[in-house]
Amino acid sequence: MSWESEINELRQREAFAEGLGGEEKVERQHHFGKLTIRERFAAMADVDSFHEIGKTAGVASYDADGNLMSLLPSNFLFGLARIEDRPVLLSGDDFTVRGGSNEATIPEKRNTAEGMALELKLPHIRLVDGMGGGGSVKTIETAGRTYIPQLQGWETVVQHLAVAPSVSLALGSVAGIGAARVATSHYSVIVRESAQMMIAGPALVEQAQLGDHGKEELGHANIHTGNGAIDDAVDSETEAFDRAKRFLSYLPSNVDELAPRIDTHDPAERKDEDLLSIVPREARRVYKMREIINSVFDSDSFFEIGRSWGKSIITGFARLDGFPVAVFAEDPYQYGGAWTADGCRKLIRLLDTASTFHLPVVHLEDCPGFLIGKESEENATIRYGSQVLAALGQLTTPFACVVIRKAFGVAGAANNKPGFYSLRYAWPSGDWGSLPIEGGIEVAYKQELADSANPEELLEEIRERLNKVRSPHRAAEFFEIEEIIDPRDTRPILCEWVGLAQRALTTGTSSFTFRP
Repeated sequence: MSWESEINELRQREAFAEGLGGEEKVERQHHFGKLTIRERFAAMADVDSFHEIGKTAGVASYDADGNLMSLLPSNFLFGLARIEDRPVLLSGDDFTVRGGSNEATIPEKRNTAEGMALELKLPHIRLVDGMGGGGSVKTIETAGRTYIPQLQGWETVVQHLAVAPSVSLALGSVAGIGAARVATSHYSVIVRESAQMMIAGPALVEQAQLGDHGKEELGHANIHTGNGAIDDAVDSETEAFDRAKRFLSYLPSNVDELAPRIDTHDPAERKDEDLLSIVPREARRVYKMREIINSVFDSDSFFEIGRSWGKSIITGFARLDGFPVAVFAEDPYQYGGAWTADGCRKLIRLLDTASTFHLPVVHLEDCPGFLIGKESEENATIRYGSQVLAALGQLTTPFACVVIRKAFGVAGAANNKPGFYSLRYAWPSGDWGSLPIEGGIEVAYKQELADSANPEELLEEIRERLNKVRSPHRAAEFFEIEEIIDPRDTRPILCEWVGLAQRALTTGTSSFTFRP
């Protein structure tokens, strides 16, 4: 009277599910340098921690007596797992079954995965490979009708962005709703040579008379990491998994927690002698801002996000005395550090992530202002720049700024969080104002120079006169800047600040959450 026969049938169905789309399709997946979805889950999750949900869902066939003959599993898999001993939800497409399109997808599985991640407040890692639940023309025949597009369950995807970390990895040819799933996340990664991301594939593009373009031409990693649709690109799936794990390590599991502090062997009082001379005295000479970042923050802790786009602003996560923080800094090698439209868009994403997940923010500033010129005006730089300043004002966590060199114009005002008493420090190399002296003298003293018998000599006299009052110490006299510091003291001061900042952090849903 036992249920052993039913358990045997269960094991048979599980075996069919574990076979995915069949040996030939699995071999083809490997031929293109791609892992199967089950291999990906095993690589992402802690050993033996993945618990699949809905494993035997699919399309079964039976003989005349009703006995199970075969089971083609659904091509969307998901389950609960642990990553570095923290619970997460893992989901992904199985490209070996109908190329990940919705002919083999059971929509309830995808909606359940999204809803479960939201309800349990779990980080959700999506491994996207294919249409990501989108359909094809063949759906019309199999369904016996056409259907009007819907975004059923999409509200859950968006709601999750305000609750727990969301990471999407583009691991194959991703199109349509699959591409939208990649973009609608806090962090996204694409594998360079085995993955592409497109709104629509080559056939549809050609049919629309928009040219004959291959998948690489439409959706190569360089395109979408260059325009910001995807945050970062890597050379292998293993690297993609490592990037996802490292991203998650800086964040709490959900908004009701604070990000974990880790043990660090890097002393908070460490001082770097090289910082005293890293900024050249000549204003037009550049230096490597990333060297300052790597010196000031915990050793090897800087995790840069979006390096291939919005290049004049460096953004990412780092740690101070073991505490995670969000970091942004201008790169003097790119437009002198001037804010571009793309740089502003990238910075908004960082600030929204910091607000959502309660990360203090540090700005290492060398900002000559917004990028100027015709192209900058055409790119609506001032609109995106204004959105950055709004995001900074809406930031719900403590903010600190160290002015390394320049702070000019409206963008240069991001040395403080509007309406708050943020901590600001400046190096002796600090140089600020509404406009730089270089290039601004000719405008401010236009009439005097025009009336002068020797305008070049007058210009040099004016420059010398202004440079005498240019010292940041003059600004400190009037409390325009709170503190001038020895560059070598930057790390100890920020490590002290981050300990105080932790006391001011609050958990829960931010008043202004992530904008995808």
